[in-house]
Amino acid sequence: MPSSIRVRTTDVTEEAESQSPSDKATIEKQEIKELNYVNEKLADVDDDSEVEMKDGEPIIRTGRDVSRFLVDIRDDGDQALTFRSMVLGTLFAGLGAALGQVYIFKPVQVTVSNVFLMLLLYTSGNLWAKFLPRRTWVEGTRLHFLGGIVDFINPGDFGLKEHVIATLLASTAAGTSTAVQNFAVQRLYYDTKVEATTAILATFSTACFGYGVVGLFRPLTVYPSEMVYWGNLPTVSVFQTLHFSAGENLKRLKFFWTAFTGMFIFEIFPSYIFPVLNGFSIFCLASQKASQRTIDIFTNIFGGADANQGLGFLEISFDWQYITATYMSLPLIQQANTWVGYAICYIVILAIYYSNTWNSMTFPMLSTSIFSSNGSIYHQSAVFGHTFELNQTALHEIGLPALTGSNAWANLTANLSIGGLVAHVVLFWGGYARDAFKFARNGTQPDPHYQAMKKYKEAPAWWYACLLVLAFVAGLVVVVKGQTTLPWWSYIIALLLGAFVAPFSTLLFARMGNGIATNQLMKMVAGAINPGRPFAMWSHDIVANTVNLSGDLKMGQYMKIPPRVMFLTQVWGSIVGSVVNYVVMISIVDAQHDVLMDPIGNNVWSGQYVQQLNSAAVTWSLAKYLYGFNGAYWIIPIGLVLGAIPTFIQWLIWKRWPKIGPLKVDSINLPVIYLYSSWMAFGMNSYVTSSIIVGLVSQLWLRRRHPGWYKKYNYVLGGALDGGAQVMIFILSFAVFGASGRSRPFPTWAGNPAKGNVDYCNGNGALD
Repeated sequence: MPSSIRVRTTDVTEEAESQSPSDKATIEKQEIKELNYVNEKLADVDDDSEVEMKDGEPIIRTGRDVSRFLVDIRDDGDQALTFRSMVLGTLFAGLGAALGQVYIFKPVQVTVSNVFLMLLLYTSGNLWAKFLPRRTWVEGTRLHFLGGIVDFINPGDFGLKEHVIATLLASTAAGTSTAVQNFAVQRLYYDTKVEATTAILATFSTACFGYGVVGLFRPLTVYPSEMVYWGNLPTVSVFQTLHFSAGENLKRLKFFWTAFTGMFIFEIFPSYIFPVLNGFSIFCLASQKASQRTIDIFTNIFGGADANQGLGFLEISFDWQYITATYMSLPLIQQANTWVGYAICYIVILAIYYSNTWNSMTFPMLSTSIFSSNGSIYHQSAVFGHTFELNQTALHEIGLPALTGSNAWANLTANLSIGGLVAHVVLFWGGYARDAFKFARNGTQPDPHYQAMKKYKEAPAWWYACLLVLAFVAGLVVVVKGQTTLPWWSYIIALLLGAFVAPFSTLLFARMGNGIATNQLMKMVAGAINPGRPFAMWSHDIVANTVNLSGDLKMGQYMKIPPRVMFLTQVWGSIVGSVVNYVVMISIVDAQHDVLMDPIGNNVWSGQYVQQLNSAAVTWSLAKYLYGFNGAYWIIPIGLVLGAIPTFIQWLIWKRWPKIGPLKVDSINLPVIYLYSSWMAFGMNSYVTSSIIVGLVSQLWLRRRHPGWYKKYNYVLGGALDGGAQVMIFILSFAVFGASGRSRPFPTWAGNPAKGNVDYCNGNGALD
């Protein structure tokens, strides 16, 4: 083990010199005991015997492998916080937030790629450095006195840390988009136009409260090696490729731009010119002359290129905007858990629908909307009005809302996931959490990137505590002012609930690459404490922002950004994002109102996310009618307990038999399986098979058979493909898809049919 990492017990005895003689022996004994324990852990972590090699190259399997072999520890000490990085970051924060809102209203939920933002900033930063005056331009001239000002504006070459700061500022703004969707629900379903100041202040409150939680849990969710945030790796690889331009990196840079350009050009075909490439199903093509019943069944099973069309079983998609590089990054063990979930999803959703469980065949097979018992859209505005409070007379006349079978199943699995998540973290990762805080207290976290960051001043905990107070006050102003249905005491409960769940969800996301949707739990609690009021926010939005901002902090650790600069960057990004998210949400909701209200949507726009928020809020506000023991969906709340029981049994088995054959028992992650067992319950599903293929090629074949190529090019390729696709989608969204108010469809032809679904799975009245 490197001596710089091992903790010397002599340091402890020196610190004890200032203590009184009566206390010195006790202090020395206790602290030396603790540090001996830490050194034992450090020795375990630094053991090379577990590294699997092939052709002289390490096979990247764990977070420790990522820290040691994949991410360069290099730190050139260049400037991070400059006038240029803040100006560019602020400008592109607006762009990132706008694109984040665009994807919220897409049929597949995709996050804004950091690579997309990074590339635009890289180009802009280099143009700034090249064409704006530098100090050398005025030295020795009559304008030499302007040297300091010129150097402040343009300090020279656009460096790595400036680039990272600007990118993280933009990505922070893009990641604060969830809270504003609550106001999109009010605008769409209740015709209530919330004041801009209310919406912006509420969005800022949730973002900054989440960031305050991040700061308090940094030792657990950011510092350790196993906290990888696997989706960051393409971005990290591209940063290093762009700025560490010696030898091999020049080849990687050329490879990156080639792949980026190719995807940028190709993406226009599946997304606009040739949308049949969105989903190619040989089963649907072969059933064109079959009976209508067969076509309907085939559409439900094999169709998936349009929103809420079908399960997309074995359908192949060539549209990278939906496939994404996610499965080029996620650990193979996480992907294996998702495959199990997928298999369950196909079977269970079809079984629920065709057995008519929950009266499913009265409604579409897939949808997040709520319906009346006869299958029509539920008239919720008559039941709740503009005050968001239950009208018992109207409820008696109109009746209770109903969920599609797939949506009910998704709600159940969401609760199973939450129960399983808490149990999994406590039982399987409790020891890790204890060690993480012990390392943090002693400053001995063995991660090499954490150790390299110790030369920078840490952002103190009281900064984050002050941010929590500020966010609390901002949210309280919103609640007291009105235009939400939360009384002040419910608001406090919402904050406490979000702060409790956030570390659990962040741990799973950091270690496995995917978190658990917590909307369901938050709506349950809101319905329990505010019956009859179908609107709630803060809790889940805090969790979502905590996960996003923790990932950014990890990026800062990988790229050696001073912690205090990171704090400023993320707070400012949250402020910018709050404003832009609201403005863009209003633009899209007003321009695409009818499509967003449609339970099905189309292959360009979909209101599935806001429909899901609304459905959960409305149904849980009627919890005693729908989720009580006499209600149709009584099993859903019990899922919280049911989800924890199998995990407890798994833990008992693991304590007795850590391995069963080649399978490590603790590698089975039941919360992830639960989550993916309803993955196709709504939205576009044609990409699922393609994403599995991408994951197998990347994580099974390249990672294990060609580890050298994998380490150098896998994440660079993923980042290039994501960047190329999202640059084109951003252009198309405002140029032809109607994000700015007017759409310009491509002329119809065989690859872009005028009627029906784009994959020719035209059952269930698609041609009507």
